[in-house]
Amino acid sequence: MPTTRILLARHGETDWNRIGRWQGHADPPLNETGRRQAAELAEQLSGDGVAAVYSSDLQRASETAQVVGDRLGLSPAQDPGLREIDVGSWSGLTRAEVQERYPDGFARWLDGEIGHDGETREELTERVVAAVERIADAHPDQTVLLVTHGGAIRALRRHASGEPGDSIENCGTMALDRVDGVLAVSP
Repeated sequence: MPTTRILLARHGETDWNRIGRWQGHADPPLNETGRRQAAELAEQLSGDGVAAVYSSDLQRASETAQVVGDRLGLSPAQDPGLREIDVGSWSGLTRAEVQERYPDGFARWLDGEIGHDGETREELTERVVAAVERIADAHPDQTVLLVTHGGAIRALRRHASGEPGDSIENCGTMALDRVDGVLAVSP
């Protein structure tokens, strides 16, 4: 039974990450720390047998993937299905600004719900799972790296295990295995 190993990596740091701005589909670039994190990720993955690199089409993920791809001798492909959740009108705002402008939505978010007017968790999950399945179908019995976003990784973890787990740090990784069409968190 073919197993596709899917390494998920969150993009490197942006200035918006540093100051706590909601990014969603906004497109800030990596900062110097983010570029250093990407280089460290590339070194970490250099012996893992990665056959292909994919990324979200947002700059912070595609820049991270390019640094890793250059180190691995691979050309990353962009897939918009790997984008972060669309946070609607919260995009570009800090947590304090969201709390001030959208107190009801912020309270729902604190309770674990979606409080913004962007995508729902279900829409995000459907989109990223479809992208991962498409990519896995193209790489049976291989290891692929997907450089994506924190929300997308939590959605995939929730889909594969039922548990969203903690947030993942910039350039942090986790692995999934796809066996017989089923995604599972890799041990």
